[in-house]
Amino acid sequence: MEIKSAMILAGGLGTRFKEYTEEIPKPMIKANNKPLLLHVSNIFSNYDVNNIYILGGYKINSIIEYFDENFKTLSQDENVYSDQAGIKYYILDTGVETMTGGRIKKGFEVSGDSSSFVTYGDGVANVDIKSLYNFYKNKSSIATLTAVRPPARFGSLNLEGSNVKQFNEKNQSDEGWINGGFFALSKEICEYITSDSVPFEKEPLERLSSEGLLSAYKHAGLFRPVDTIRELELLEEELDNNAFGFIK
Repeated sequence: MEIKSAMILAGGLGTRFKEYTEEIPKPMIKANNKPLLLHVSNIFSNYDVNNIYILGGYKINSIIEYFDENFKTLSQDENVYSDQAGIKYYILDTGVETMTGGRIKKGFEVSGDSSSFVTYGDGVANVDIKSLYNFYKNKSSIATLTAVRPPARFGSLNLEGSNVKQFNEKNQSDEGWINGGFFALSKEICEYITSDSVPFEKEPLERLSSEGLLSAYKHAGLFRPVDTIRELELLEEELDNNAFGFIK
């Protein structure tokens, strides 16, 4: 693949997970003793994407401290680290108040890459990154997002009068498609991000969609966002059972 870098959005306030995020940013919540951030980065490093840009902001010092303690420091001033496999991690302070669009634009400014993968630091999936890249390349889009099925949250009931005749687990495939992140982006996306206060998911993607420059790669496999304690527990069970296949 020509894309050798991935950006992970890791600077938001994580307001839906206040059990943890009063102390640490959401991507630093641990699943099986490892931050979500590293479970996400493993998705890319398994496909030889060896430069990981962590787009930090809120509580960024907790990310830096973790890498100081667990990784080899390549540059203390610029917060660059590496692991034993040679994966490089660049921790960027993109600002506490910066929105996702502004963070991505700053990431491109630092990396200098013409294209990059981008995703959120709180969602794990067994996305085939090589297939995503090939789809993006063949579509000649400025942006490709990964469309996923929303995870099942509720079971369904078959009722006969006031009696429950059957209780069914909700099937994830019964739902429509949602934006699961895992983007492949051209640096041209920066032209659609007019300020730090622009949410990437709003004006930039809406404009690209209206111009026919946003494509969707469909991923029917496993997708696990982590917004609640229960979803964190489910992720840990899935990691224990190797449900993601290649994710360690």
